[in-house]
Amino acid sequence: MNVFIIMILGFLVVCAVATALTKSLLASVVIYMAYSVLMCIVWMLLQSPDLAVTEAAVGAGVTSLLFFITLKKIHAIRGDEEEDHHHEEK
Repeated sequence: MNVFIIMILGFLVVCAVATALTKSLLASVVIYMAYSVLMCIVWMLLQSPDLAVTEAAVGAGVTSLLFFITLKKIHAIRGDEEEDHHHEEK
């Protein structure tokens, strides 16, 4: 069990550093979601299921959804229609 906890904590550090260093905004959001899921597991290991559910709902759910909507609004994520239109113009 201790090896599992050390692995989870190591992955948390890797996710935190990778989120800060990744140049792609979309990749940063996906790594942030992984960080939130790992934090949910940590809260469960610390026997705090209420915090685990909150982390899963808010961290991995609502916040990530808001990040995706923001990326779509600032055109950091292209839709299929935009990509097709972009290829037709060339």
